[in-house]
Parts: sequence; structure tokens; C-alpha cells
Amino acid sequence: MIAVAHTRFGRLGVENEGEHIIALHWNAVPQGAGSALLDEAVAQLMAYDAGKLTAFDLPLAPKGSEFKQSVFRAMSAIPFGATLTYGEIAKALGCPAQPVGQACGANPIPVIIPCHRVLSKNGLGGFSGFGGVESKIALLKHEGGFPFLL
Repeated sequence: MIAVAHTRFGRLGVENEGEHIIALHWNAVPQGAGSALLDEAVAQLMAYDAGKLTAFDLPLAPKGSEFKQSVFRAMSAIPFGATLTYGEIAKALGCPAQPVGQACGANPIPVIIPCHRVLSKNGLGGFSGFGGVESKIALLKHEGGFPFLL
């Protein structure tokens, strides 16, 4: 099932599997019956968009290897308005930066798992969400997380 939040970042569709959010899709259309979980996810996305929410509190179950799960956890720990580099996450996990970047690019729940808060050592880096780097910039500006963009 997919429920949609209409935000300044686009139509963000949250998808659940049972009692967990498993994906976020850009330009989504609602699919299936709603649920209390999807209603809550949409409400939190709308509150984030309105500047009233700085940390999501949803049961997440992103698909991916144990390594990807460790990167997803590291990204989820980055506070609103803060950023880390791929290298900083890699150092904390004891691995090279390139696999961290690949795991960020494979994040199935962007925005909620804030891969937009992960930067390259020399700039923005990439973004796997719809709109690429432009969406990443919009999210960072919204959070005040990359001062020279403001």
C-alpha cells in the first residue's frame, strides 16, 4: 500500500509492508487501502515539510544487506540540520567511503532515512531521490544543513 504526502519536495509516497515502512517514492500515486501506519507517516512527512518535525518516529524496515543496514542506521543518527561525509561514516564503520556512497544511493526510504545529510568531502555528492542533487539541495536548505547554500 502507498499513501501520499503532498509536500514542497513533491508527492512523497510512503509504502508499507505489514507494520513497517519499506520505501518512499517520489511522484507517487496512492495505492491500496490506507492504514493507521500510513496515515501517521503522511502526517509526519507533512509536519517535516511545515518545519514542525525534525526527527521521524516510524517503524522502518529498509531492505538491504547487513552492511547497508549499518549505513542506514548511521544516516538515521544524523540530526536535523547536520551533515556528515561519506568518509566520516566510513571511518565510523571501519570501511572505505565508496561502499558507503553506494549504500546511500541504495537507500529505499530517502528523506525519512536522511541520505540527503551525507555529503562528499568536496561538496554535495549525489542523491538517488527524484530530481537528484536539486532535491538534495532543497532538503538541505529546508533543514539549514548546508550553510553556503542558504
